[in-house]
Amino acid sequence: MSKPPLICLMGPTASGKTDLAIALCEQLNCELVSVDSALVYRGLDIGSAKPDYPHHLVDIRDPADPYSAADFAADANRLAVEITSRGKIPLLVGGTMLYFKAFLEPMADMPPADPAIRASIEAEATEHGWPHIHAELAKVDPAAAARIHPNHSQRLARALEVYRATGKPMSEWHELHQNSAPVPADTYDIKQLVICPTDRAVLHQRIALRYELMMQAGFLDEVKALQERGDLTSDLPALRAVGYRQLWEHLEGQTNLEEAVEKGIAATRQLAKRQLTWLRKWPDLAWTYTDADGNLKEFVSPEEPSPDVSGLTTVEATLNYLNIAPM
Repeated sequence: MSKPPLICLMGPTASGKTDLAIALCEQLNCELVSVDSALVYRGLDIGSAKPDYPHHLVDIRDPADPYSAADFAADANRLAVEITSRGKIPLLVGGTMLYFKAFLEPMADMPPADPAIRASIEAEATEHGWPHIHAELAKVDPAAAARIHPNHSQRLARALEVYRATGKPMSEWHELHQNSAPVPADTYDIKQLVICPTDRAVLHQRIALRYELMMQAGFLDEVKALQERGDLTSDLPALRAVGYRQLWEHLEGQTNLEEAVEKGIAATRQLAKRQLTWLRKWPDLAWTYTDADGNLKEFVSPEEPSPDVSGLTTVEATLNYLNIAPM
């Protein structure tokens, strides 16, 4: 008996993922599942480029209520079952690579966040620096410290938080439950695709333009409204999202608006770079390369040789690769 299909559409920010996903939905019997750590939060609309087209896992949490990769994996697994039971195809689309990894490679049932311990770790980092936190982690969990770069503050804090909360290293938690969760590849015929401009300069131009349009649409007022709630702080995952953090700092008087916008654009470019770094190491990906106008330039399949896509649109080449009958 053949496995039901499941599509994962990945890519850096501003690469055209959402447009391609919607176009695929118009051809295939799909439901979209957002894979984006900002879109889950209500009130983060303009700065997250929240789509109008229906997606699951959008606006499901208040910004004061953190949402983790483990939360996403559980929700995505549940939705994949529900969507498939309706005779439709789950299409997971987004750029939060840790969410994709958590779904495709199930993680341990990690202990919940401990705000008090996290606050003490962040205070320690403020006083001594994140390299000090990395060194502290290396003492108690060398395996995790070897995997986490000293500049990755959120991952460092979480790993040390887990140890201080439970007395057990995060790497041990992973090993304990490594094979306990169902692996989607055992259940679904998974196709993984990336869409990305051939020229990185095109991506940078899109990022700058999108940021400018978000500012014109009221991005600053959106962040101001979040800050004026009074119950949110800049260390919450929702407010650490690219763009939000920089405007929050501006509203606190740390930068002028021009500096905040420049920092937001630079941070978004860095995010795109990190996303591409993840993707280049990702196995079994089909790469869709586009030009400045979004037209197909090249399609590289994980199987050799790659198909001839001469004269095809991006959507047509993607449909050919997926080899799923239209609805």
